[in-house]
Amino acid sequence: MFNRFILIVVFVPLAVILIALAVANREPVAFTLDPFNPGNPALTLTVPLFIFLFLALAIGMIVGSLATWIKQGRYRMLARQRGAEAENLRQAVSRAPTASQSPVLPKPTN
Repeated sequence: MFNRFILIVVFVPLAVILIALAVANREPVAFTLDPFNPGNPALTLTVPLFIFLFLALAIGMIVGSLATWIKQGRYRMLARQRGAEAENLRQAVSRAPTASQSPVLPKPTN
């Protein structure tokens, strides 16, 4: 139910906006990598503007995701360490004798 809600409320309007953006910006524009000779055809790419917009959006999402992943690295490492510690404690508890199997300890002598 929640997935359907997210689909209808978020993704459908987002798709409508992106389609309208693509239709409104379909004129070809030149993107050149040579700032000193903008007319150089070897370093100029001419494609519709919406492609550049979508590429910028995709690159921004990738860079943002990588930055978040790097920033949260210490928390993932801490979670791995604590998971290993919890697993070691589980194994220690499963190997420990139960109350009915505990050996009788001798009384200390003074």
